[in-house]
Amino acid sequence: MKSSRRAVLAAMAGGVLAGCAGPQAGTSGTTTSAASPKAPQATATSIPAHPSSTAHRAVPAATRADIVARYGHTVPHTWGFDAPGVVRALPTAKEHQIALTFDACGGPGGSGYDRALIDFLRRREVPATLFINSRWIGANPAVFRRLAAEPLFEIANHGTRHRPLSVTGRSAYGIPGTRSAAEVYDEIVGNRAELTRLLGTPPRFFRSGTAYCDDVAARIVTDLGERFVSFSVNGDAGATFTHEQVRTTVASAPAGSIVICHMNHPDGGTARGIADAIPLLQATGHTFVRLSEALH
Repeated sequence: MKSSRRAVLAAMAGGVLAGCAGPQAGTSGTTTSAASPKAPQATATSIPAHPSSTAHRAVPAATRADIVARYGHTVPHTWGFDAPGVVRALPTAKEHQIALTFDACGGPGGSGYDRALIDFLRRREVPATLFINSRWIGANPAVFRRLAAEPLFEIANHGTRHRPLSVTGRSAYGIPGTRSAAEVYDEIVGNRAELTRLLGTPPRFFRSGTAYCDDVAARIVTDLGERFVSFSVNGDAGATFTHEQVRTTVASAPAGSIVICHMNHPDGGTARGIADAIPLLQATGHTFVRLSEALH
């Protein structure tokens, strides 16, 4: 039986991002504090960057020592999906634009590949921004190479170990967050280095595991030359929605929305729901953009 619209809207507002699996058992949700984590060795060579990516001039990144010196003793004041500098919607509703974003989180239970979803986007020529975690790249190197080479898609940074971004160790959905400014740096830069190696240019956009952050961590993202992108419409509630719920939620997205869904759970309802929702949005004049086309 179809869930009520009230239930769907409630999930949109708060949202469970369970599609992004937690740390592996035995890690206790921690990262090493001595050095940046080693990036996974995906068997891929550098891929030519899309024109929109090469046009972006990367901001020189601060070092780990710089970040610790600036923020090592700074106390955060916010926690959630929003903070100063975090982008939650497109700046204008120009041409009824909507940005579809899909997370690939990696790790236990989260390294699958929703081929049906990506094939649908290809057939309909619907652009999207793909937030990809280091663990997912390591599990899917050949798929990553193909996605990264397609102009239809834009690759963004979804972190090294898929942690909520905190300087005090706060958790979200049972996933322990980073515990210090140094660990925030590691979470961002580990995957940034891997993506830069594979793509030939650094990623422009970052989203933490679960999309949670505090205001200090959000400032660190900015200092490292990336933009923290959250969302305004939770399209699949961490790949837990049925396809009917995905369709209802995504098809209701207003112009200017940043929609978050997941591409790492092929057994979920995301692919069918997106396939049903996109024609409905297009019929009402909505168009779709990669983040780099709307955020300058």
